[in-house]
Amino acid sequence: MCERNVLRNMKTISLIGSTGSIGTQTLDVCRKHGIKVNALAANSNTALLEAQAREFSVNAVCIFDKTRYGDMKSRLADTDIKVLSGMDGLCNIAASGEHDLFVNSVVGMVGLLPTLTAINAGTDIALANKETLVAGGQLVMSSAAGKGVRIFPIDSEHSAIFQCLQGNKHEQMKKIILTASGGPFFGKKKKDLENVTVEQALDHPNWSMGNKITIDSATLMNKGLEFIEAHWLFGVAPENIEIVVNRESVLHSAVEFNDNSVIGQMGVPDMKIPIQYAILYPERFECDVKPLSFTDYGTLTFAKPDYETFDCLRSCIEAIKRGGAYPCIVNAVNEEAVRLFLEKKISFLDIGRAVSDSLSAFGHMPADSYEDIEKADRMAREFLKKLFE
Repeated sequence: MCERNVLRNMKTISLIGSTGSIGTQTLDVCRKHGIKVNALAANSNTALLEAQAREFSVNAVCIFDKTRYGDMKSRLADTDIKVLSGMDGLCNIAASGEHDLFVNSVVGMVGLLPTLTAINAGTDIALANKETLVAGGQLVMSSAAGKGVRIFPIDSEHSAIFQCLQGNKHEQMKKIILTASGGPFFGKKKKDLENVTVEQALDHPNWSMGNKITIDSATLMNKGLEFIEAHWLFGVAPENIEIVVNRESVLHSAVEFNDNSVIGQMGVPDMKIPIQYAILYPERFECDVKPLSFTDYGTLTFAKPDYETFDCLRSCIEAIKRGGAYPCIVNAVNEEAVRLFLEKKISFLDIGRAVSDSLSAFGHMPADSYEDIEKADRMAREFLKKLFE
């Protein structure tokens, strides 16, 4: 076996969010490349988590939903696998020194504390949890810098930017070009979106993702969250981040340098490429992804996003410009609004209205500590609840 394959097979990860879209694809990468998995965590899918735990012979699992702990415990009773639950369980996995890389692919604010815990343990992180950097970007990045922890982005856009910067000087970066698919409602106006159904909003043209992220893509909230992420990950001022719609999702993002040259990362829309790059960085190995054929596509299109129709995108940009806890607030309000929409309790346009209204509902609050962020998050969720009582 060649030296590179030896290094690849010696890699050990722990993964939270293992039964979701990113989590299952991460395990596909581990399966292909012989990457050892130390621990897994899921929200509530005990059956799939059990199957994953047995296949990868993990040391521990965490079922976040504490009401499923008994079920999880009984499913693995014939094994030596340690069964954990709740936030304590996620943080126990994050704090473990039995992995080289902590992969965070959970959805929502729940991902922040495990990320901070892994940083405190000095563990490098492969990050797919947007909310970690949206709600606690300053705290996360300063803590990581203090501990010498590297954060490898899994989002396709941020992975693209990260790849474009390899071999180039960060200080010579002039602008980030953050691409967006435009979602299922590209070209629509608000009057066209008044009666959007959950099923229509979940019908994304290019990507197969979990429900929450798919709705965020339909409202363009996802791109707003990624705008905030890019600001923190790459230290770029908001005015130096440009959002461009590429309907085909082939250009995953690009970087413009101070000589006005632009370097972009391209490929078919498949999350296995950024997942594998984050886990196996800096190496590149074969990947079970269809090669990109420019002639098959024929034409790539580019357009400006519609900030008037898509309130969420505009609100996210305003939130990061204001700073403090505003990004945390818009994120929390959106999380709750999306949940209500998926439960068919509010309309599609109510999501954007609520996110926009939250900016004027709160004065400036700090986001210097986890306690600050947790407080802002709680207040924002209470605001949303009262808004639709």
